[in-house]
Amino acid sequence: MLQTIPDISHHPEVLDIIKRALSEDIGSGDHSSLSSIEKDRIATAKLIFKDNGIAAGLKIAHTILKLNDSACSINAIMHDGDVVKHGDIGFEVTGNAHGLLKSERLLLNIMQRLSGIATITHIAADKIKDYPTKVLDTRKTTPNLRLLEKWAVAVGGGQNHRFGLYDMIMLKDNHVDVAGGIVKALQKAKSYLVENNLNIGIEVETRSLEEVKEALTQLPFQRIMLDNFTPETTKEAVDLINKKCETEASGGITLDNIEAYAKSGVDFISLGMLTHSVKSLDISFKIKL
Repeated sequence: MLQTIPDISHHPEVLDIIKRALSEDIGSGDHSSLSSIEKDRIATAKLIFKDNGIAAGLKIAHTILKLNDSACSINAIMHDGDVVKHGDIGFEVTGNAHGLLKSERLLLNIMQRLSGIATITHIAADKIKDYPTKVLDTRKTTPNLRLLEKWAVAVGGGQNHRFGLYDMIMLKDNHVDVAGGIVKALQKAKSYLVENNLNIGIEVETRSLEEVKEALTQLPFQRIMLDNFTPETTKEAVDLINKKCETEASGGITLDNIEAYAKSGVDFISLGMLTHSVKSLDISFKIKL
């Protein structure tokens, strides 16, 4: 296992996601199973990984199975955060065949996506493991699945950026332009925190070294984002900031150039691709009597 992974399988938000997804899928009934299989038929199934990667969502799969058949017996073989290879068995489960079949598609849909997110995050984090720079996710997540997807990033060895608009002030280019510039945007944001007795961080996006210099006149605040800087200009900006606040590189960063950005000394690298364009891991769920 890569690290200690928090168990969110019974988190109220996760349970709500599962119950709504089951309702969407089952509707008035699983008529395929009802029409062809006896209601009391017992069967055994195996979850099998067909790609190499990082497992994520195994405990959530267990929860789905238990919701459809509370009496089912699960033998956990792999755990969330484990490195898996083609042919590895994640778990075996014995229970009512109808319960297994109602669970199959949902647990695979969730596990395949979350394992894909954990896998690409692990690849990115591994590429910069020799540097203090940390990999961050973004808000580019599937609507209503943010908790699951950000959890998968943590499973893969990344860190979570803000969860939403409510837990950090992040002054992006549109905020800065509408507010009248970096200085005005930061001044207004700092006053807003005082007026509303809020204790949340402030981050401002910069698009040039000149904007970095403007931002530095308004310290203290938490972080400066360097948006679409080259590795070379990122290094210049990091040196200019000189640890007066946190630094984050974002935009135009890929698995091929991520190490070049980490070499700049930037504190964080945020990658939207961890969640918005991830390739799902291939996983199967095979049932037999």
